[in-house]
Amino acid sequence: MGEKSVATKVDEGQMRSFTKAVLNDLFALEQMLEGGQLEEGVRRIGAEQEMFLVDSAMRPAPIAMEILKAANDPRLTTELGLFNLEANLTPLEFTGNCLTKLENEIDETLNIVRETAGKFGADIVLCGILPTLQKSDYVAENLTPEPRYIEMNRVLTELHGRQRAIHIKGLDELILRLTNTFIEFSNTSYQVHLQVGGSEFVKFYNWSQVISAPVLASAVNSSLLLGHRLWQESRVALFQHATDERSPAHQARSRPARVSFGDNWIKDSVLEIFHEDVARFRIILTRDLEENSMDVLASGKTPNLNAWRMHNGTIWRWNRACYGVMDDKPSLRIEARFLPAGPTVADEIANSAFYLGLMIALPEEFGDVRGRMRFDDAKRNFFNVARNGLQTQIVWLDGKSFRASRLILEELLPIARRGLESMNIDSADIDRYL
Repeated sequence: MGEKSVATKVDEGQMRSFTKAVLNDLFALEQMLEGGQLEEGVRRIGAEQEMFLVDSAMRPAPIAMEILKAANDPRLTTELGLFNLEANLTPLEFTGNCLTKLENEIDETLNIVRETAGKFGADIVLCGILPTLQKSDYVAENLTPEPRYIEMNRVLTELHGRQRAIHIKGLDELILRLTNTFIEFSNTSYQVHLQVGGSEFVKFYNWSQVISAPVLASAVNSSLLLGHRLWQESRVALFQHATDERSPAHQARSRPARVSFGDNWIKDSVLEIFHEDVARFRIILTRDLEENSMDVLASGKTPNLNAWRMHNGTIWRWNRACYGVMDDKPSLRIEARFLPAGPTVADEIANSAFYLGLMIALPEEFGDVRGRMRFDDAKRNFFNVARNGLQTQIVWLDGKSFRASRLILEELLPIARRGLESMNIDSADIDRYL
């Protein structure tokens, strides 16, 4: 969920200053891109692992703070709900046995949480939505008591109004009226990161949008919410509802949601996404800033862009553009946010291998996807897959149509294999995960 240190009482002057800092960060990033200062030619991968904490009856166990204190592992951090935790895994060079390394580190961190939770009579579960959740779990007592989460709930609720409607129709129909964002406690995901260069960002990002549908089709596991059989990946629908800042009037005027797939291909630069997010979405969280990014850049150092990164952390595109600094080198990465957690670590790494292999091979083999597919088809594919999973009919390149399962087995797995082989991924890992 990003930076935890936020300001809780902000006057107009502070908001203006923070908004200026966000714009300064964008100017600094633009200069770094134009000057070729962002790292190029390096492929790294990373992941974020979210999880549920459960008691012996498999009901949510709101003991995240106790586990964090007892485990004392810097990779572990809080999430919105007290029965959720997140592990941030070590970035790895995308080559050799990196997939096995990633699986081993996730297993290691989960075992630390599992052993620590056992001291409190609890355990962990990996899944997109915990099926045992009840309406009584969505209460303030289960909100993680940190300023970021408290402030985000307050601001989103004020902007939306105190009647948040949840309406999801699948095999069953779920209709709820809520007065807060706490139903977001229901969701946990597994997020994959791929570092790409600034000069190649556009082609990689557009392909990530395209492959979201087939990769998600092989991974859906969130069909139950509050006893209702909804979408195959109900988390996709629920996340937008849970964090929506738009009042009913704004929704009626088709104002964009903070959780989205986007509305078009990007054409020239990652800055198109960032400028759009600043123009369309008001700043809802601020923090004290230690740097002026333009001054830092002028001094020959690398700015962290903390103001913009905080704003970016409150806009949840299913494929998110991210900026980071490692060993004092700035870089860009694509964060695939659409995969659910679980059901096993091996499944998650298999999903990673599939996604990453396609990300490497498809741009190389097919070039610019914009000439091969309409954006509306990519977007429609994504939401149809979230509803119907492997049974979805996917519109693929050049208007060809495939059942998702056939597209994956006959077309995409061989392409993913070629992509992994081109990165010199160990053949044993390729065979196992694909």
